[in-house]
Amino acid sequence: MMKGAKAMTRRDPLRMIALALAVSALVCAALVLLARAQAPSGKATVDAPQFTKEGMLLRPPNYREWIYLSSGLGMSYSGGGSPQFTNVFVAPPAYRAFLANGRWPDHTIFVLEERAASSQGSINKSGHFQTALDGLGASVKDEKRFGEKWAYFSFSQGETAAAPNAKAHCWQCHNDHGAVDNTFVQFYPTLKEVARKVGTYNKDKAGTEPGSE
Repeated sequence: MMKGAKAMTRRDPLRMIALALAVSALVCAALVLLARAQAPSGKATVDAPQFTKEGMLLRPPNYREWIYLSSGLGMSYSGGGSPQFTNVFVAPPAYRAFLANGRWPDHTIFVLEERAASSQGSINKSGHFQTALDGLGASVKDEKRFGEKWAYFSFSQGETAAAPNAKAHCWQCHNDHGAVDNTFVQFYPTLKEVARKVGTYNKDKAGTEPGSE
């Protein structure tokens, strides 16, 4: 019995070392997996407005991964022009805030994408589908940066930054007719119901409701 006990005692430190090494290996593996999960994918993810030192808005690189709100076809506030699709996206943090209280938080950013409309292509026999990108615009709420709280931007083809548009170009129309805080929520059906429910929807600014003419 004594011989066996002594042998077991001699082997115990080896077992402890082996166990420690196994635990260390597991911890290292877990840390590697965690680091990989948190490491940047190499693709920029931007959900807040980014500006140059000159105050120009940088074009959001990942706006098509944002929340899609709605599309229009041939919409014009002044008449004329060729029919285009307009697709509206908003950054996820602003969208979640709006769902909670029907208001746009500071640093909200929207992107308006304009695409050509076509009816000729592939197997299509009627209606229209979207094709080439014709234009890109953005609107930003930043109460410290802009005296009017909101500013509007138009990106030229191939440009990665844009200066704010003149107040009369976009701001005035949005201020006069935006159903919620300078935005055309009247054209975003899922958010329209949210704003109505919490009492932030301005029906006087929104104007005529569909089907009520």
